[in-house]
Amino acid sequence: MPDVKISPASIVVGLAGVLILGVFGWLTFGPAPAAPPPPRLTQEGKAYLSSLALSNVHMQAAESYVNSRLVEILGEISNKGSRTVKVAEVTCVFSDYSGVEIARERAFVVGGRTGSLAPGETKSFRLPFDTIPENWNQAMPTLIIAQLQFE
Repeated sequence: MPDVKISPASIVVGLAGVLILGVFGWLTFGPAPAAPPPPRLTQEGKAYLSSLALSNVHMQAAESYVNSRLVEILGEISNKGSRTVKVAEVTCVFSDYSGVEIARERAFVVGGRTGSLAPGETKSFRLPFDTIPENWNQAMPTLIIAQLQFE
């Protein structure tokens, strides 16, 4: 059997390669960074809540093309204050039959495609949900205004 000699340079190159592959694997498949917390309602937003009104809020359900249920919450939001609302986001709290919270979904009722909400204006909104847990009590979720931004 021939005598095999490995040079110290080969060992260093091999260890560096293993180290590089390990770092690459950890960065690629390692723990994902935590998502930033959602924006919170500021004091300014809390003070303006009495100037906003949700009305004609109702729910409808339909079957989607892939045999899953699509639940929509439809309604209107009115701005009775003196400021233009750029963004209004609600948290929809879904409960089970015993009243225990089982899901929270955030959705925009003002902003994005719908544009801003001027003083004295009323806009319709539609909030579609297709991932509500099966043990949902089928009742209207609680809607909480969770974020307001002004122009």
